[in-house]
Amino acid sequence: MQKKTLTQLALLLVLAAVYVIFFSGWFHSQPLVIHSYARVSSYALRTRRPSPPQLTFGFEDKLRLTELKAVSLAALATNANPPPVWHLISDSNSLPVDSFRYGQTLRGMRPAVTGARAMMLESNQVYRLFVRAGKLRGQHDFTLAGPAPVPVPAKP
Repeated sequence: MQKKTLTQLALLLVLAAVYVIFFSGWFHSQPLVIHSYARVSSYALRTRRPSPPQLTFGFEDKLRLTELKAVSLAALATNANPPPVWHLISDSNSLPVDSFRYGQTLRGMRPAVTGARAMMLESNQVYRLFVRAGKLRGQHDFTLAGPAPVPVPAKP
């Protein structure tokens, strides 16, 4: 009787472990959720001068970023390793952030290529931002919307 009870208890523990590992999500990493929005700078609003909108990215929690890389999606489709338009890396310890602007220098991070700066984004072109924060990885597609194209009337 005691041997049968121990076997059933062992089987129950094995089934519980299988459930926790494969079906509960306790050991699965959560996806890194990135959101973005563009807005007109306060300087442009005060002076009423046209300027490109500021693109801001954000996360749900504060993260210690280890790499930021933005590439053109068109270049990514034709080349497996396209040149980035913006690339920052952290050698040691970056400060936790929950949002940042495109092209901003973040404390604890530096350009991957010494002296490189973020390139100007073209409007109505899709870009992809790759983010690494330790073991977390994520990507986000974004575009800098420009003015709507003006239709050209057809010649009679």
